[in-house]
Parts: sequence; structure tokens; C-alpha cells
Amino acid sequence: MRKVELRMNELQKYQVIKELVDHDGNKKRAALRLSITIRHINRLIRIYKEKGKAGFVHANRNRQPANSLPQELGKRIIALYAGNYQGFNFKHFTEKLNEVEGFSVSYRTVYRLLTSHGIFPPKEHRATKKKRAKARIRASRPNISEKDLKVAVKHELSMEDAHPRKPRAKYFGEEIQMDGSIHRWFGDEKHTLHLAIDNATGTILGAFFAKQETLDGYYHVFKQILMGYGIPARFLTDNRTVFNYESSNKKHEDRDVLTQFGYACKILGTQIETSSVSQRKGQIERANGTFQDRLVSELRKANITSADEANDYLIGTFLPDFNRRFALDHTKFESVMEKSPEEDVIDRTLAVCAPRVFDNGSAISFKKKLYQAYNAEGELVTFVPGTKCLVIVGFDKNMYVTVDETVYLLAEFERNKKFSEEFDVHCEQPQPKPKKKYIPPMSHPWKRQSFIDQQRRAHYAHQYGA
Repeated sequence: MRKVELRMNELQKYQVIKELVDHDGNKKRAALRLSITIRHINRLIRIYKEKGKAGFVHANRNRQPANSLPQELGKRIIALYAGNYQGFNFKHFTEKLNEVEGFSVSYRTVYRLLTSHGIFPPKEHRATKKKRAKARIRASRPNISEKDLKVAVKHELSMEDAHPRKPRAKYFGEEIQMDGSIHRWFGDEKHTLHLAIDNATGTILGAFFAKQETLDGYYHVFKQILMGYGIPARFLTDNRTVFNYESSNKKHEDRDVLTQFGYACKILGTQIETSSVSQRKGQIERANGTFQDRLVSELRKANITSADEANDYLIGTFLPDFNRRFALDHTKFESVMEKSPEEDVIDRTLAVCAPRVFDNGSAISFKKKLYQAYNAEGELVTFVPGTKCLVIVGFDKNMYVTVDETVYLLAEFERNKKFSEEFDVHCEQPQPKPKKKYIPPMSHPWKRQSFIDQQRRAHYAHQYGA
């Protein structure tokens, strides 16, 4: 006969009912001892007489609950996390299970399943880390005192400094935080993700991958903001690139983010502040961490290995989904965004500017190449040697030069002719390009002195904090 094992509460009921039946005891007294009714006492007496001790075993013992996760389903979830979704945080993984893999499971179920198999979140809460560390230390040292346990946990875990919360901006577009995050986002090489987030709503307004943190990357993000939302009131960004530029022996205009990006902001009426203190711009720092946690896994799962593919996926798929999940609806906030100019004006504004001087051949040197100025009719314009000018390379790569109050087109000087009338008789002569070309008006401060003044102010403020 199989031995019947009763739990504590079941054993108490059995002993009380057995004594009641064997000694013809008082039912009311038994009901008080078990905190049940006399009617239920009668049921237990009947069960005892019919089934004996086995009748007091709970009917649901060893039965799987109807809402529990089937064993095979649990194995599939663990296999998926170990395969395509390795490195995903548990919340992100649960979303993919429900939206992509066709499961219907809760976060708590996934968390309980994975942790029970020794799989823990990539980024745990500090309290969870401490709890696991305590359990691990107690298991190895059962007799440790509470005081020594706390010391051991502090040694095992690197405790981060606590930072006070900071209220967000009131208006949409009031403060846009920008930063570049260097990481192995896809493949084996590191790339920089240029990111911009609205402080009031947490909306990611622009993002762009580039090999390094550059002016071009910030310009791509700025254009996304201008085309999608408008002109923001203020940028708060890092000045790491400024340090790199200042410490470099070779100065290049397209690396001087502080001057070039600041000049574009001045033209559009946007203020810019820089800070190297991460707590000052904690929202963008947190966004960088979230992107490193989620986006790397998404790019790997999508088999993306190049910056162009990553940028397409970022703008077309990831950002809309990210904003839908984590950002507040910016349309419900009062906006201080100004209306953006037309795209061609944006392309001319997001430019690289460089002061230059015409040589005695009426040419200027820019990036190891010679250029000459032409008017709208395609005619060469000459200048006195030593004439000062400002070269402008637009976001669309069109090149201009300004002298005083006039804008000219720039064309590369050809050191050798492309066609010889004497020796290329049998060759087809290249057709001349249309002479009439569009030259934008002098509608914003494309003046050499204005740019130099901005450059001096920006670097003076960066150096002395003024």
C-alpha cells in the first residue's frame, strides 16, 4: 500500500477528525480548532470514513495549473533567447515573443522562466543584484554575520553614485539634447550613433550612424529635426569633439563642430550650450544606454552590417517603434518649434564655412584642390591677389564663395584640359554645360567677418566659460 504524505495543514485536519471519530468527540470543539463550520466537519468525517488518510490530500496536488506555461513552450522560449534574441533585455525579448514569434506570455512569466534556468537580465536593477549577491554569499558562507555580509556585497558590487532627479522642460522643442555614442553597433568595427532627444517628451527627433563623431553626423541629425519638426529653441550637446579639435595639430574646418554647428544654429536662431558633465544631459545619456541595449540586438537579428543599411533601418523601423513605446505624444504638448525654411535653404545653411584668400592666379585652395569663382552666367570672375573671401560647402555639396556682399559659384580648377583641339580630332568633344546657374541670394550672414567673429566667440566661451 502506497505511503500517504500529508502537509502540515492537511495533517492537522486529519489528526483532529481521526480523534473526533475514534473517541466520539465534540464536533463544535473540533470546528473551533480548525476554524471551520460544523457542516464542513461532517464532510471531513465522511471523507475519513470513505478514504482514510488519503482523503485529506489536496485534490490539486501534482496537477499543473491551467494557466501555467507548458514545458515544451518554456523550452522553445529558452532556445529562442539563447539563439536569435541573445543579449536582448527581458522586456524587449517579451515584446518580440508576442509581436514576432506569435506567443502570448507576460513579462513576469518570461522573467521567472529565464532566471530559474540561470539566465539573468543584461542590465539588472541594483536591488536585484544585491539580492542575488547576498544569496550567493550566504550559500558559500552560511555562518556569516549580517554586518560582514553587507561588507562582502559592497566589495562584490560596484555601487553607482545616486543622482537627484531633474524636472523636464515644459515645451516641446524647448531643449534638445544631442550626443554621439561610440559602440560596436553592427559588425566588428566601432561606429558613432549621433542622437537627439526632446527633453519635454522624450521623443527621439533624429539619429544617424557615422564612422566617427563628426560635424556631418550632427548635420544629418539637425536636418532630420528641421524637416520633421521645425527649428528648436535650444541644443544641449557634448563638447567632446571640441576637445579633439583643439588638441589636434592639424585643423580642419569640418571637424570644428563648435564653430560650424554653432554658426548654423545662429543663422536659424537656435541657442547652443555645451557640457562635458554627463549628469547635465542625463536624458541623452540614458537614451544612449537604451539604444545600446535594444538597437544592437535588433541590428544583429536583421543581419545588418553596414552604416547605410543601419541608417535606413534606424529611420524607417526602429525610431517610429521606439517613440511609440517610450516617448510621450509630442502633439499633446505646446510647441516652441519655429517653422523650418525650404529644404534648399536648409542645405545651404547646414554648411562648412572656411575663410580663404585668392592667390595671384585668382584661385583659392580648399582641401588640397584649387577652385575659381564664376557668376550665374558661367563666366570666370577674377580678383586682386590677397582678396579675402569665405568658402561655403552646403549640405548638398554645392560650393559657393562670398566676397563682400556677393555670392559666386565655385568650380574646381582643371590643371589639364579635358579636350585637345589638335590631337582629339576623332574624339567626340564634350558638350558644354548650361551656363546659366542658380546662385542663392545673400539672405543670411555669409560674410567672412561674421563667421570669424562667431569662431572667436565660440572658442573663447569654451576656453574661459564666458
